Amino acid sequence: MRLCYQVATPDVAVAESVTAYQGSIEETFGAVARNGYDGVELMTLNPSALDRAAIKRTAQDLGICVDLVCTGEIFGQLGLSFTDPDAGIRREAIRRVQEIIEFASFFDAKVNIGRVRGQYRSNIARQETEEWAVEAFRQISDYAAPLRVQIALETVTIMQTNFINTLAEALDMVRRVDRQNFRLMMDTFHLNIEEPDLFEAIRQYCPYNIHVHLSDNNRRYPGNCGMDFSRVIQTFRDCGYDGSFCTEIFQIPDMETAAQRSIAHLAPLFARIYDRPVSKQP
Repeated sequence: MRLCYQVATPDVAVAESVTAYQGSIEETFGAVARNGYDGVELMTLNPSALDRAAIKRTAQDLGICVDLVCTGEIFGQLGLSFTDPDAGIRREAIRRVQEIIEFASFFDAKVNIGRVRGQYRSNIARQETEEWAVEAFRQISDYAAPLRVQIALETVTIMQTNFINTLAEALDMVRRVDRQNFRLMMDTFHLNIEEPDLFEAIRQYCPYNIHVHLSDNNRRYPGNCGMDFSRVIQTFRDCGYDGSFCTEIFQIPDMETAAQRSIAHLAPLFARIYDRPVSKQP
């Protein structure tokens, strides 16, 4: 089990909407290690512009890991998706994700698929949208397989896209794609909105899950609002999940405070429920 914090690489444009610690790799990785996290989840956009060997050395020197690389800003900052009506845009979205897969393989990390999957459009038949998605998911999964990279499909709230909002819809897509390295991931913010019973959803779909995002009900740091993180974490533990948990939160009131308050709330829970070493706490 690992407790991680989301970090944006320097190629991602600085913006208040970015749910990650931002700055140089030395600054962001240093903050994550200083605050007692086990690793990072990287948000990147142009990995070919990065010195991945230097990133790995920095992580190793600080005693943290790179656990997952997310693809959200391919859609968020470039507007590319797997289900765009323009075939050229679809191909470019796939190429960008394949580039991130290759980058992730250098760190033995997973890759997540969030908003880059796209959305249903009123002028496009739903079946066609789904066929484009299945084709893209198979392409990236087949590209990732020999690189030993797992792909994690994240359910996303209706407020961000109208395509694959629930775990039932995501599992149906996983079965249609039919690739062993194409699995699910859960985000407590999205699940709390889209699932009738958050805890039952975790229990039902945990066997297909390979990564977890944590945030409070308002997408701020854990402990800020009303999410019962003790029960959430205990439910994952009871289901036998022993993978990584990563915060994905708005950096409010500022990055350092958000990182500190997140682990201050979560570390005692993971120490009690997962027996996470106290030495990892700040």
